[in-house]
Amino acid sequence: MRLPGSGLRVVHLSGTLTGPTETGYLLCLSGEAVVDLPLSNFVRLRPAEGYRVQAQTPWTAFATKDGTVLLFSTEQD
Repeated sequence: MRLPGSGLRVVHLSGTLTGPTETGYLLCLSGEAVVDLPLSNFVRLRPAEGYRVQAQTPWTAFATKDGTVLLFSTEQD
């Protein structure tokens, strides 16, 4: 769900999320997620943990616990 008038999106993660081609921050609100990055790198996010993604770097995220919710905040210039 995109919040009107802002660069915020709330995602209830079920399945895989292919990252948008925007620079911003992923914040785990609940559950646990893995952000899969190029070159066999990954980041695990638990509640209150965040990670900055970049537009030029492809990524996907998937839940490792039920009820995973992520907040994606686009970086404003």
